[in-house]
Amino acid sequence: MTAKPLYLTESDVRRLLPMSECIALVRAAFARLARGEAINHPRRRLILPTRSALHYMAGADGAYYGIKAYSTNPGHEPHFRFLLYRAADAALLAIFEANWLGQIRTGAASGLATDLMARPDVRTLAVIGSGFQARAQVEAMLAVRRFQRVRVWSRSAEKREAFASDCARSFSVAVEAATAAEDAVRGADVLVTATSAGQPVVASEWVANGAHVNAMGSNQAKRREIPSELVDRAALIVVDSIEQSRIESGDLLLALSEDDWKRVIELQDLVTGCPGRTGSDALSIFKSNGLAIEDVVAAGYVYERALQEGPS
Repeated sequence: MTAKPLYLTESDVRRLLPMSECIALVRAAFARLARGEAINHPRRRLILPTRSALHYMAGADGAYYGIKAYSTNPGHEPHFRFLLYRAADAALLAIFEANWLGQIRTGAASGLATDLMARPDVRTLAVIGSGFQARAQVEAMLAVRRFQRVRVWSRSAEKREAFASDCARSFSVAVEAATAAEDAVRGADVLVTATSAGQPVVASEWVANGAHVNAMGSNQAKRREIPSELVDRAALIVVDSIEQSRIESGDLLLALSEDDWKRVIELQDLVTGCPGRTGSDALSIFKSNGLAIEDVVAAGYVYERALQEGPS
């Protein structure tokens, strides 16, 4: 008789998946991806005339494989699910409510990139956006660097103030809600853009030489958060997947010529020893899209921990 799959809730995922552990999981997954031991299929989208959309992506790593599917419609909450299967016999092992799974693994990828790309002496973190993904980004940055201060800006003063208070309380770090995006960004050592904007939310001249940028809010070909001028300045441009970026990274597609794509390397290259930062004044960019392989390793870890805990 086939065992009934586990059903894991958002609260289960938050409880069982620490950010520091997820960063380690993602690092190991990218190493296996580089060795050809893991498989990642880029995101695809089914878009309806109603503007509802179905987004789906799949990956495999070791004992597990799976698919994440989520539905969206402007003005409505998205709905995320992840199905985890056993590689050996295709058994469905678990069904996840996958909002937090996605937030944590996305933060973990940015944390890994920051650990590999940012200067070791960073002090100030700037975050543009205070919504869906931003909190996990702050948590991930603090897991890999000792920031003295965090500055956040988003369009809603009420939301950015609440976000700053929540992060300061949760992470025991000084967090300031800036009154303008430029105030948040100028002088920052690391910048995270975590918005749903269609046009750049920062100007190139605001970003200091030597800064590291994590652009992770946009994953559509005609939308971007950072301007072409900032991409042009970068000495190091890293993506989680060139294949996926050529489909959906508007930040790069709208900035790079065909020849310029030769400058772009993958996160797996850094993990396996490719040279990264070239100097303290070099500007680096990590363009994150989010890969299914990240969901697979995170979900596999949560599933194993849930089995160890036993029935609640």
